Formats: sequence, C-alpha cells, structure tokens
Amino acid sequence: MDRRAPPTRCAVITPFLNKKSAKGHVDRRSPEARLAEAVGLAAAIDLDVVYAGLISLSEVKPATYLGSGKVEEIHDIVHDQEVGLVFVDAALSPVQQRNLEKAFEAKVVDRTALILEIFGSRARTKEGTLQVELAHLNYQRSRLVRSWTHLERQRGGFGFLGGPGETQIEADRRQIGERILRIERDLEQVKRTRALHRTSRKRVPYPVVALVGYTNAGKSTLFNRLTKAEVMAQDLLFATLDPTLRAVDLPHGTRIILSDTVGFISELPTQLVAAFRATLEEVIEADVILHVRDVSHPDTDAQAADVRDVLTELGIDLETGRVIDVWNKVDLLTPEDHERLTNTAVRTDATERPVLVSALTGEGAEALLSIVEGRITAGRVTLKVTIPAEDGEGLGWLYRHGEVLARETDEDGVLRVSLRILPERAALVKRRFGAASVRPG
Repeated sequence: MDRRAPPTRCAVITPFLNKKSAKGHVDRRSPEARLAEAVGLAAAIDLDVVYAGLISLSEVKPATYLGSGKVEEIHDIVHDQEVGLVFVDAALSPVQQRNLEKAFEAKVVDRTALILEIFGSRARTKEGTLQVELAHLNYQRSRLVRSWTHLERQRGGFGFLGGPGETQIEADRRQIGERILRIERDLEQVKRTRALHRTSRKRVPYPVVALVGYTNAGKSTLFNRLTKAEVMAQDLLFATLDPTLRAVDLPHGTRIILSDTVGFISELPTQLVAAFRATLEEVIEADVILHVRDVSHPDTDAQAADVRDVLTELGIDLETGRVIDVWNKVDLLTPEDHERLTNTAVRTDATERPVLVSALTGEGAEALLSIVEGRITAGRVTLKVTIPAEDGEGLGWLYRHGEVLARETDEDGVLRVSLRILPERAALVKRRFGAASVRPG
C-alpha cells in the first residue's frame, strides 16, 4: 500500500510587462515560452500543476508585484482549486512574498526559491549538498523580515548583567552567518582538492573537455553516448546536478577527460552561480567547451544566448576557439529543418562551425569526437624521439608527458617513438633525452 502523501497542488503564475510598459526592453522569450518553462520547473520537483496562467502588467507594484485585481483573481483560483502553493515566476522581494501569502492564504515561492528547491532535491554528493545549502542560506538571510511574531521575541541574558538580550531575528541571522562561514570553509577545501586534481591531470596530461548547455539540452545523454556511461538522463529540468568526469579515447588515440556539468537556465539565481563556482571551475579550466544546444526547441536561440551570458560571467572568452557549438536533438527535426541547419553549418567558417548530432541515435557523434581531437591537437607539435629499447623508464616518461602516436624498434635495438606534445614541453623532452635524440616529426 502506497502511503506517500499526494503531491502539492500548485498554481504557476508568469507575470510580464506589456509592450507599452516594457519601454523598449525586448524579452528573449515570448510570455508563452516563459510560462511553459515555469510549468517544467514545477514538474521537476513533482508539484501537481492544477493551474498555469499569464498575467500582463502595466507596472510592478512595490507591495504585491501584481495589481490588486489580479491578486483577488488568483486568490479565487487558489481557493476554488484547493491550491497549496503558488509559484510566481519572477524575483519577489521579501515584502512582496509575505503580502502575497497573506492575500492568497497559501505558500508563495518565487523563481529563485523554486530553483533552489530543485537543486536541493538533486544534490547527491557532499559537495553538491554544501553548494546548495550555501545558496539556500544566502537566500534565506535576505528573507529574515519580521513576518512572524516569534522573530520579535527577545532572549534574556544571564545573571544581573544580561540586559535585554538579542531578538530572535538577530539570533537567526547570526546562526545563518556562522553556518555560511563553515560551509564556505568546507567549499574552499573542495576548491583546493579540485585544483590538485587538475594539476595532476595536467602532469599526465589529459586535456579536459566540458559539456555545458541549457538545462534539458541533452548533455547527459550525449555524455553517456560518448563515454558509454550511465549517468542519469531524463526529459526533466536539472535531471543531473553533480559533475561527472570520465576518460574518453578519441579516434586517433588522444585521451581526454570529459566533464558533464550542471545545466544553465535563464535568470539563474546569482546565489547559485556563486555557490557552484568550485564546480564551474571545471568549465573555466577546460581545454575545449562543448556548448550543447537543443535545436528542436522553439527557444533554442534564446537558450544559447543565456548560456553564453553565464560563460561570459565566468570569465570565459567565447572568441578564442575553445567553444564548439553542438546542435543536438536533430532526430526531432523535420527533414526540411535538418537540411536547412546542415546547410547553415556548412556555410559557417570552419573555426565556428557547429556540429549536428543526435545524442539519442548517435548521429554525428564520431564526427564530433574527430573535431574535438583536431581542436585539441591543433597547437601541438610532433617529435621523433630515439631511445635505447631497454630504457623502459624513458618510455614510461614519454607516455606520462605526451601522446605517443607510434613506436617501433629497429634492427639495432633502438626504439623510435613518435610523440605529440605541447610546444612548451618540447624543451623538456630535449633535456630528458638529449637534443641529438629528438627531432621534429
């Protein structure tokens, strides 16, 4: 017998400024597309969406965000539909949230709060849990307003000199501040550990390729396709949260570390960007970044712009050739759209040319790996190194510091190794084996 409580009945409200009030500001998405995404966010945390609606605003009201007429209208909907939670797809101030809860007689969450809840439910590792808790606490600290009477109670001091003590709100704020400091120290240790891992990978060296993209663009499905792994991949916003790394051998033998990262979303809460800085450093330090786009989605251009905004915020230069656009889900396109996008890709300059793939069917996956390999090895030099066949330690050194393309032993017992390596490491090879034993490949 299933004794689980039924899902919370939810109303999703997407307010937007009408054209007259927007004063020239052009939203990347239509209101209908924003509402559809908001419903997807609610579904991602198993809310039972019983009502979803758009609200056109002439202005944002300081007290309630919405106009009084709309507030009454939604109150009736909440009452008639027995709604327990109202998701307002906007950034509400603490006062607006409190006033709406009183008016609706139901719990109200804004966009930031709901995304934080989703991340909290998805976190699996200690690191992910810490990052989400840090974002939650920073959000809660800004919400410590006098909305409940218990926050105005005072804690008395001890003995005769205790004085009036501190109010409950001050105590809560202090406790949150102390917890934030502890989490930040723990995350600093995570950051140091990641830095050590990256340093060790550079010594090997394996290039790092990071998958980024809008949530639900198919990153995890593509990750599974390229690595033959089984990372959770569902048609669900933020299906995966914690980063996953796997080694992948490219067509001509180059080994890379492929990293699957958290998905981005429009208006990603600043608390989350800050909290996930340690995780996103895998993207910042990556040799190549694969920007995975769902080209079957009607808002694919707007989603791509949102991802580029976050990458720019992280300090990543999008013009350096590190980013490869991956146009995913081409299996969902009509034949005409597939041909049109293929022609568009062919006409694009080779340094910026997107790759059409279907992570589900495997179409374009091998071509993508070849392009990644070409991008990684473009700046490397090939050397021919001659060493004695019995120098096993020297051969191991070459494998650790470069990419061995071929090796053969001649009749005189001399081992000739073809090696691809970063230009700055060429001098290191000559010092180790002697300039006479090393020549350009």
